[in-house]
Amino acid sequence: MPISRLLRPALIGAGLLLASAAQAAGWPEKTVTLIVPSAAGGAADLTARTFAQFLGERTGQTVVVEDRPGAGGIVGTNAARNAAPDGYTFLLSTNSTHAANQYLYKNLPYDAQKDFSQVGLLGTFGTVGVVAPGAPYRSVPELVDYARKHPGEVFFGYYSSSSQVPSELFKQRAGIEITGAAYKNITQIITDLRGKQIGFAFVDYLTAMGQIDGKGLIPIAVTGAQAQPAWPEVPTMASYYPDFVVAGWLGLSAPKGTPPDIVERMNAHLQAAVRDPATSDKLRALGLTPESMDVARFDAFVKEDAQRWKEWIRISGIQPQ
Repeated sequence: MPISRLLRPALIGAGLLLASAAQAAGWPEKTVTLIVPSAAGGAADLTARTFAQFLGERTGQTVVVEDRPGAGGIVGTNAARNAAPDGYTFLLSTNSTHAANQYLYKNLPYDAQKDFSQVGLLGTFGTVGVVAPGAPYRSVPELVDYARKHPGEVFFGYYSSSSQVPSELFKQRAGIEITGAAYKNITQIITDLRGKQIGFAFVDYLTAMGQIDGKGLIPIAVTGAQAQPAWPEVPTMASYYPDFVVAGWLGLSAPKGTPPDIVERMNAHLQAAVRDPATSDKLRALGLTPESMDVARFDAFVKEDAQRWKEWIRISGIQPQ
């Protein structure tokens, strides 16, 4: 076989690497889009906007946040999957989109591992169980006692895996008869909670903060491993049920095929954002615990988290839709 034919694949590969490096060298040269797979005003949206401001100031380019809510994050995630892998579209990925959804839906239109390159982490968060001020229970034991005395009469609201799984785990661990009601967004849950159409819900810290501070809702427990600094007196679910810890996360993922050098450069921006005092303070104010990882560690973390959610969903007894 001629030497030229033997060398051709290597030369092509080297050419592709050089092209990728050249593309990354000038990146970003135009507007960068961050797709958020949930509604405007929520924790994911505001986290994306906080990072977008940091990234725009750091690179001198416009960074646009595009909200694509629907179907538990599936609509926005699929939109990101179908975007050009040119380093100008990223997904604000979450534990729902990249870990839990594959076990909650029978026909997921994307594969979180095969269709995306994992870029990096921004932070983790827990959720808080909340009830209306006029509810006949103001603690986890009181809620359990009420549910046992009124089987089938207590409803909880959920809109994502982070809100559904803690409630279902609670149902199993406490051995109570409660029923879930699916909502399209968190705003409707808050409205129905305050209107006493449902009895309780687990919601992200950001959503809960304003309601709790304004006395519109009462916190009864958090799902994080430690108490939330904003409400140090609120107990953890683990204090009632050992090992009851359910945490979520927010990070960035890119369509598969995005140049590795660009993925690495975006990861560097994520790590810089977490280290930046002003940005990390903003993230904490949103209920996030800022945390960064390199690309390899984040990729492994996403795979590990998928197994955690698989087990939580199994224990919860949730059947895929």
